[in-house]
Amino acid sequence: MKTIHLSPRLQMAADMVPLSDSGIRLVDVGTDHAYLPAWLLQNQLEDRYFDCVIATDLREGPLARAVQTAREAGCDKIDFRLCDGLRAVDRREAGVIVIAGMGGETIVHILKGAPWTDWRGDSQIPEKTLILQPMSSMPELRKWLQENGFRIEEERLAQEGETLYTALLVRAGETAPMTLAELWAGRNTADPLRGSWLDQWSARISRALDGMTQARGDEVLPRKRELEEVLCGLTEMKKEWEQWQL
Repeated sequence: MKTIHLSPRLQMAADMVPLSDSGIRLVDVGTDHAYLPAWLLQNQLEDRYFDCVIATDLREGPLARAVQTAREAGCDKIDFRLCDGLRAVDRREAGVIVIAGMGGETIVHILKGAPWTDWRGDSQIPEKTLILQPMSSMPELRKWLQENGFRIEEERLAQEGETLYTALLVRAGETAPMTLAELWAGRNTADPLRGSWLDQWSARISRALDGMTQARGDEVLPRKRELEEVLCGLTEMKKEWEQWQL
């Protein structure tokens, strides 16, 4: 039997799966090689027992690789489904939803596209635990969550080589309004990687502002002011984080 090992990015997401001795109903959306559900099944504990594990993917190739991973890892409990996001998943099958390795706008598309969700009123998604690991469009994702009845309960950071990643633990609830800087980088924590995370975003914003130096036109000015506010907020957050380290 093949032992599954996770990258720091996926390990971060796996570690956020909540403990439950009543049976977890987990869905891994966009599973690719199915490393995450296979690792969870190989390492499940008495207080993190999985009653149902579903792995979905939009393409046949990745899903075939996922089936191969499960076979080699001895994980015959995974139910594989070829579909877009959650479209082939019944709401009763989804207690914990993991969406990792996608852009923030794609994650929003998947949540809104679940067939058992009606964002005009009767939504079934807020009763779930969401573990989201966005690769881009983080301000858009955090803003959408805030505006649609979700609370970001925790954010973690992980590093692979020179690249930093974040993961969000999300449940239903009210979220206090976030500043522009918090929409970009999340709320401040004492995480040892937080300083590098803020530096990364500050560098990106600074490069964007440098590229707008020669830009002209009324449509550019609001965006420039917004980015300047984000950069100022990131600077203040870095000062706060440095004080925590002392």
